Amino acid sequence: MATFTKQALKQAFIKLLDEHPLSQITVKDIVNECGVNRNTFYYYFEDIPNLIEDIVTEDAEKIIQQYPTVEKIEDCLSAVIETALSKRRAVLHIYNSINREIYEQYLWRVCGYIIDAYLNTILNGRKISDSDLVIIKKYLEGVGFGIISGWLMTGMTEDILTVFYRICEIKKGTVEEMISRCELK
Repeated sequence: MATFTKQALKQAFIKLLDEHPLSQITVKDIVNECGVNRNTFYYYFEDIPNLIEDIVTEDAEKIIQQYPTVEKIEDCLSAVIETALSKRRAVLHIYNSINREIYEQYLWRVCGYIIDAYLNTILNGRKISDSDLVIIKKYLEGVGFGIISGWLMTGMTEDILTVFYRICEIKKGTVEEMISRCELK
C-alpha cells in the first residue's frame, strides 16, 4: 500500500505539472489531486524538490536497467529523449523552474552511465590509459548532455531524434579512432 501511495503522489504531481508551471503547484494541490492528507505527502517526501528528485531518479534507474550494455549511444540517448517527450510539459516546467538543476543532474547521470557502458562495450579488451579514458568520457558526456540541454532550452521544439541520429551518423567511427590513437601497445 505504501508503494502505491507514493506512486499516486508522483502521478498526481506529474499530472499537475502537465497543466501548470512548477511555481504554481503546492503540496496542497498535490494531496488534493491524490486524495490524501499533507502528512501523507511529508511521510514520503521532504518537499516538492525532493519529490522531483525521486521522480527523475526513478526515470534514470529505468533507463539504466533497460540498457545494461550499450553498443550504440543513439539507442540509449533516444531512450532519454523519449522519456522526456512522454512527459514533455512536465519536463519543461521543471527545466524552466528554479529546480532545473535537479533535472540536469538526472540528465548528467544518465549520460555518464550511457557513456561508461558504451566505452566498456567498444573497448572490448583494448587498453588505454585512465587519463585518456576520462578525457574521452568527458567529451562524449558533454556532447550528449549539450545536445539534449540545447533541445530543452529551445522548448523541445525541434525533431531532436532526427537531429541526434544524423549527428551519430556523421560522427560514426570517431570514438573508435580516438581509442586507436590512445591505445596502449
